[in-house]
This record gives sequence, structure tokens and C-alpha cells, in this order.
Amino acid sequence: MKNIDSKNHVTGKSVYVDDIPVQTGTLHGAVFGSPKAHGKIINLNLSEAEKLEGIEGIFTFKDIPGRNQIGGIIEDEPLFAEHEVHFLGQPVAFVVAENETIARKALKLIKIEIEEWEVITDPREAQKKGHLLIPPRTFKMGNVADEWAKCDFIFEGKVESGGQEHLYIETQGSYAYPMDNGSIKIHSSTQGATLVQKMAARILGVPMHRVEVDVARLGGGFGGKEDQATPYACMAALASYILQKPVKLSLHRLDDMQMTGKRHPYSSDFKIGLSKDYKIVAFQAKMYQNGGAANDLSPAITERTLFHSTNAYYIPNTEVIVYSCKTNLPPNTAYRGFGAPQGMFVIESAIAKAACELNVSKRMIQEKNFIKENDLFQYGQIAENVNINNCYQTADQTYHIDQIEKEIEEFNSKNTNSKKGMAVMPICFGISFTKTPMNQARALVHIYQDGSLGISTGAVEMGQAVNTKMIQVAAKVFSIKTERIKIESTNTTRVANTSPTAASSGADLNGNALRIACENLLERLKQTASKMLLCNVSEVSIENEIVLKNGKKTDILWEQLIETAFLDRIALTENGHYATPVIHFDKTKETGHPFAYHVYGTAVVTVTLDCIRGTYEFDDVKIVHDFGNSMNSIIDNGQVEGALMQGIGWVTMEELAFAKDGKLLSSSLTTYKVPDIYSAPKNVEITALKTEGPELALLRSKAVGEPPFMYGIGAYFALIKAIKAFNSNYKIDFDAPLTPEKVLMRLYQK
Repeated sequence: MKNIDSKNHVTGKSVYVDDIPVQTGTLHGAVFGSPKAHGKIINLNLSEAEKLEGIEGIFTFKDIPGRNQIGGIIEDEPLFAEHEVHFLGQPVAFVVAENETIARKALKLIKIEIEEWEVITDPREAQKKGHLLIPPRTFKMGNVADEWAKCDFIFEGKVESGGQEHLYIETQGSYAYPMDNGSIKIHSSTQGATLVQKMAARILGVPMHRVEVDVARLGGGFGGKEDQATPYACMAALASYILQKPVKLSLHRLDDMQMTGKRHPYSSDFKIGLSKDYKIVAFQAKMYQNGGAANDLSPAITERTLFHSTNAYYIPNTEVIVYSCKTNLPPNTAYRGFGAPQGMFVIESAIAKAACELNVSKRMIQEKNFIKENDLFQYGQIAENVNINNCYQTADQTYHIDQIEKEIEEFNSKNTNSKKGMAVMPICFGISFTKTPMNQARALVHIYQDGSLGISTGAVEMGQAVNTKMIQVAAKVFSIKTERIKIESTNTTRVANTSPTAASSGADLNGNALRIACENLLERLKQTASKMLLCNVSEVSIENEIVLKNGKKTDILWEQLIETAFLDRIALTENGHYATPVIHFDKTKETGHPFAYHVYGTAVVTVTLDCIRGTYEFDDVKIVHDFGNSMNSIIDNGQVEGALMQGIGWVTMEELAFAKDGKLLSSSLTTYKVPDIYSAPKNVEITALKTEGPELALLRSKAVGEPPFMYGIGAYFALIKAIKAFNSNYKIDFDAPLTPEKVLMRLYQK
């Protein structure tokens, strides 16, 4: 089935927050952010701005009727700064005017005096000074301290991985207006409708049932709208609630880039020990996570880094610690992979260091250490249905890795100013929210009298085609045409207490809730059909909108069955509830079974490097991916391709730069570079691993949103191989992104 939204997207008919037809009298907002990264507010003067004609109100923390707090995991983030500011761009006031032009003009008239304090942007410096968001967390297995003496080879190193701007096409935005009885409705560009509802209710000092949040779709999210959409929805809601008028807010791109958090940069140290036969005996890492000025989702991202710090390998003795460091940057947040890429990059760097020092193939070390069936992950979960070796072997058989290496050696021997490099990137990614209670979902299904269906779930459509998959589920259960089914917007009044669409779990959780609702309705319809046919329910089935008795067609069609059920007063509405079984995790012991299943895969990445200019082109990315039993290969392949490109961008060109005073220097598309068509690999091949999908995946089709992002990491290691082929003096290091400027410096390193 094709993506149901594609045609409207490309013809401009899809409605986003900024496209919603506004009510008469709608006001427009603009955010006044702190011009300093850290300090005490001495004076805030709004008088000149308030005098401007067309200004309807300027709101600060003093105007909040409820609590000035939007922290989700830990309550450490005010909606508006009160007496201190902790990052440049931190919201201090919200200006509301007759139009956006007036609102933005008023921003320039606001005067603020700040007593400046020390600004810290480096996580290692923050850790030294004891500036942590949460206490450090450690995952251990075996006894690392005792095993170093048994290792034949020991290597140490340092790893830097940069942040990443989400750069969703649709910036943060919301539209709020009053409803009856003191209620308010918010249209928000958010991945977490319930979080917006909860925080808006907290800010306004009203019960959650007085706040309705509606999400039609997002113009991209990638994690950047899981928590970070909340403040902008709350600001619009606050002004609308107080003024009793509609209020709209859509951030300008430059404001969005300056004010919002990014992927967490990490600075890490590793130590790895191997035996003579290249088995990894011990692995130790200290990771310094740059969390920014408030927790946001840093505690959960810390956790997923730990879960994925050994990637697809079994290492009997590990000790990995993550320090979540408080700095004077915007609170960093969720991003596709949610901390796993940062953890995987460290272990892959450690293996690359060992391979280089030992003058052996990195993939040989990788292959020798793949996790196997019934091995233990370092968090206590037993490895089941392990497909990493199958993925690697399939990649080898399909793409002939040895032959690729020989061709690269031959090319490098014949070319002086161009060199090629290749890397293999295996992945192992756990599927589920690591906070167990979040693994639940609900769905509401209406069958109307004419046989059409309306479906509401908690899944947010943001370009990943989750709506299409929801239609597939209902169509499959009822065996009806997809044209009969409509997916409603995500709405907290229709479906309450939703988890955010994140952690690659949107389809699994909401799709299984929908499946349960549809199956319950189907059972009722079969009972109606059995009465019509004077037979047992077990004899009835529905196929292609026709009722069958003992596998043979009858003259009862779908519309007639629905009409009869309605006339018999059979309930044609159903709620489905799904909670992922089996999973659990004890944080006091750092052990458990946190994931429903794992996704595996292998990518073979090749690059050609221009050794005069430091520029490069990726020739091929050849992937074997563990889709399970893909329910939609077109959509799933598209997710792999998009995630791959985003991953390549992270390790090669997307470089965030901050000044010492905390100002974002890479604050526009002239200074922050994302992959374009010229950056894409010349060839991408995706082979689906032949395997039976797990029962806990939706229709046995594995989650596919985040895991393929990690394939992009292979681009980094392919590049350093090419650099090494040109400059034998190059001491390999690990500092991503590896931009052309950095490449050029390494090509001529002495």
C-alpha cells in the first residue's frame, strides 16, 4: 500500500499548524529569549513594548495562574525564566499582538539587564565542577578490573561525537483558542499530545480534561518535538486562556535553531582489552553527555546510551558510566536513535583503534564478537532470536565483501590523489520505551451505518506513514477495502493518556491497540452473521467484504452485515488497549528485560576521497536489514534510506558550533550544513533478511524508524580508512563529524 498522505504532501494540500484557517480576531505571538547564556535578571522593562500600538499583552512567569514548570521527567525547567537565565534564548517573555510583525517589533523594545555569570558549554568541565543533571549511571557485567591482566592487547582512546540539529521542515508551532466552560483547545506540532495536555494544564492551573490537544500531522519531528514542542504550546495556551482570544505561534527558522535543544554531544574515554584470538575480553567507557541547562529527556537518553554501549557484541566484562552534565546550552533532547548512536560510536571507535594498532581487519574483530543466541546483554536480558550473524553473512554472500576490499586495494594502488575506504557497520537496537509504563496505547474505532470506519489512535503522523500502517491493520482484520477507512487526527479527548510517538514504537503500540479493537468488533459482527446464516460463529468468516460460511461465499455483503448489526443494536464502537507484555527493568539493580525484541542489520559503506581537496563521495551503501515480516516494504525501505542519510550527515558534515558565551554560531542554513542530493550515496541497496518476525511486533513487522540511523556511522570509519590509505602517518582519531576541513588536516598530518 502506498503512503496515503504522499499526494497531498506534494500538492501542498496537507494541513499543518500554520495552515489551519484562523478564527476572526486571532492574535499572534513572538518569544523574547534571554540575550545571555547565564546570569541573574536584575531588571526586565516591558514598558516601551507595551506602549506599541497593536500589542494585546506581554506575559512573564508572573502571569502564570498555575505552576511555572514544564519539566517532564524532572521538574527543573520553567516555562519562563524567573530570576535567573541558564541558556541563550531561554524564554523570558511572550509577546502577543494583532499580527506577527507588531509582535516581533515589540521584542526589540524589551529591555533586560542581566548580571552575567560563568558560562559552561563543555561537559567535561561541567562534570569536574560537579554540575550534573542527575547522578551518574553505570552498567556493569563481569569484573572488568580483574580481567585487564588476562588481556593480550589493551588500547585506550578518546571519542567526540557532535550534536545535531533536527531541522524538521515545519518549525515549532501551536494554535490555541478558548472553548466552552473554561476549556481550551490547542493545535500543536508535537510528538507527545498528552505531554502538551499535561503541561498546559499545569501552567494554567486547570485539570487535564479542560485542555484538548489535537495533532493532525507534523512536518517532521525526529525527536525534536517529543518534549520541545511543549513550551510553545503552553505559551499560546497561556495567552489564549488569559485574553480569551485565539493565539497563534510559529517560530521563525532562526529562532527555532537558536532556542531549541539538539542531539546530545558526547565526549568519551574508552579502554578495550582483547585476547590473542581477538575476542573482546573487557570494555570500559566513561561518557560525558552534554545535557544542556535542564533535564528534558537527558535521563532517558542516558539510559538508552547505556543499553546500546556494546552494540551488536557480546563482551563478558563491561563497565560503562554516563555523566549527564549540566551546561549553559538549550536543554538537549530526543533525536532519532535517542542516545544509542552516541554509545555505538564509542564501541565501534574502540574496535577500530584495536584493529589499526594490531594491523588487522576491523570487520574480523567485529565478526568474532557478535552476540549469539542465549548470550547475556550487559543489562541482564537474554539474547533471543539473534539475527546479527545472519545479517552479516547475508551481506557477505550478497555483496561479496572480500571482493569489494580487493577492488579498493587495487584502486588505491593505482591512484595517488584519490583513495577509497570501506567499513562494515553492524547494528543491534532494542525496541520499547525503556521506561516500562510508557509501553501502552489505546485505539478508538467507529463503524458507521454505511460500513465506513473512523479510527483514532495515539500515533502521530510525522512523515513516517504510521497512518498508512494503521489503515493496513484495520483493512486486514476486517478484510475490507482501504477506501472505507479514515484515520482521524491524534486527539487527547478521543484517545487519552497517550505515549509520545517515539522510540520506534508508534506502530507497534498503537497498531496492536487498534488490532485488539478491530478483533473485538469482528467477533461481534461474526455473531451477527451467524444469526443471519443460522450457523455457529466458528463457521463464519469475512473475506474481501463478503461473509463466508465454512469457507464458501454467501450473499451477505459488508454493508448488509453492518446494517443488520446496527438494527440489532450491536455496539459498533470499540476501545482497544495494548500493553507490551514481558518487559520490565529494575533501575536499582540495572538489570531486567527492557525490550520486546531487537532489530539487527549490517551495512557495507564505501567512499572515494579526493585527497587534494579533502572532499568525498559515498559510492555505495549496501544493507541487509532485519525487517521481520515487513507489512509495507515501500515505506520501510524509505525509512531505512532516510535514516541512513541522517546518520551519514551526523558523522560527516552536520557540525554545531557554539561560542564561549553560549551563542549558537551555526544558526542558519548558511553555517549549518545538512546532506543534500549531492551528499547522497551514488548507490543504496537494501536487502531484507529472510526471517520470521517476532510475535510482539505489529503483524510481525519490526519497527524501522530509528535502527537504520546507525548504518550512517559506517561512513566515518570508511573515511578514516581512506585517509589512512593516503597518509600512513595518520594516527586515527575519533572526532565526529568528520567534515572536509577535518579530513584535509588529517590527510596532511605529519
